[in-house]
Amino acid sequence: MTGSMYASVAGLRAHMQKLSVIGNNVANVNTQGYKKQRTVFRDSVYSMYSSGGNGTETVGGMNPSQIGYGSMVGSIDLNMSSSSYNPGNPTDCALVGDGFFLVGDKDVRKSIDGSNPETFKALTLTRVGDFEFGPDQYLTDGNGNVVYGFMVTGYDAVNKKPIVSDQLVPIRKPRWEKVPTQVPVENDDGTTTMVDDYKYEIRYATDKTGAAGADGGEKTVGRLEDSKKPQHESNRIDAITGEKTDDESKMADLSFAEFSSITINEVSGAITGICREGGEMVTMGYLAIGSVTNPNGVTHVGNSYYKCQEGAGDLRICMLGGVQKDLGIDHVNSYMCKKTNADGTTDPDATTVYPPGSEIVSTGGTEMMAGFLEAPNVDLAEEISELITTQRGYQANTRIITVTDSMLEELVNMKR
Repeated sequence: MTGSMYASVAGLRAHMQKLSVIGNNVANVNTQGYKKQRTVFRDSVYSMYSSGGNGTETVGGMNPSQIGYGSMVGSIDLNMSSSSYNPGNPTDCALVGDGFFLVGDKDVRKSIDGSNPETFKALTLTRVGDFEFGPDQYLTDGNGNVVYGFMVTGYDAVNKKPIVSDQLVPIRKPRWEKVPTQVPVENDDGTTTMVDDYKYEIRYATDKTGAAGADGGEKTVGRLEDSKKPQHESNRIDAITGEKTDDESKMADLSFAEFSSITINEVSGAITGICREGGEMVTMGYLAIGSVTNPNGVTHVGNSYYKCQEGAGDLRICMLGGVQKDLGIDHVNSYMCKKTNADGTTDPDATTVYPPGSEIVSTGGTEMMAGFLEAPNVDLAEEISELITTQRGYQANTRIITVTDSMLEELVNMKR
């Protein structure tokens, strides 16, 4: 086989790979949050036909003569630039600029360790913010993966702001508890009688950092978990028999609170809703945003998901609008970064040493649009133009093979 055939076969292969990339872009022209790819060709290997020279006092210089053997795909790049935005549901979210939403399954939180920021990479990245609260009351995306962020653990009545945990966990609704109370009822004779009634009180998640809980429960060093233990005698009943019991393993779990008008604040990422009992506006949690060193270097894993692997650099945790400063959380899982004693216990009074990467950083100008979904950044006219040039290049390479075959046939016929 001659060099022209080798070159043409390599060209055919390269153009076919580019056609696959173009086909994928066109197929996702209406895929929310899709980021287009481009193919970059490079020339392939060369053989030296004659070497060059710099010249002497008597003869001039000469350029090297080389024969090339086609082209190859040098790289397939990802373009993470933003495009347009389409109106969506009230809890849909779209990011403007670099950054990703953080999703995963519920067990991923067990592997997140603030003392080792590399564990953040266990989370999955996405630009598609089709969020809603699922049947299990967790905030999920369209594929059922839970959305990660920071949960509210109580309310500071003095400063009138929520108390937020520094633990990166799946966001869910808080629970409420049916609390017995008495309300005044006016009688026909004008007197007032107090009658038994009940009200619902919000029970936030338990932030186990060694301090007293917002719900009055004891806290130990551990992870943020559901607050399920009933606090009132009327709720200390067996979940099966309905009889009173002191066995916590048999007690009925508290129900998830019911909310209406759930919204996500596009400035801070706060998830709020109006409690159906009492009409109280409750903040449930805050969205976390992932920021990678090289956004164009993330790895596709399908279903509009990415992973921060080799080529993407470090994954840092952000909060929108710098809200972490107001909430008083500067590091992720900071209680895990405290100095550990020789016996394995954590001294709450010891100096906290935060490893690089555990801090909650600025979003670097990334903003969010609530009620919108990000449209793909595929330019169909550009893709069709690339398709035509790729087709012409492929046809030209096939023509080279045809001509080379014809010349070889003439050579064989001469020998005969």
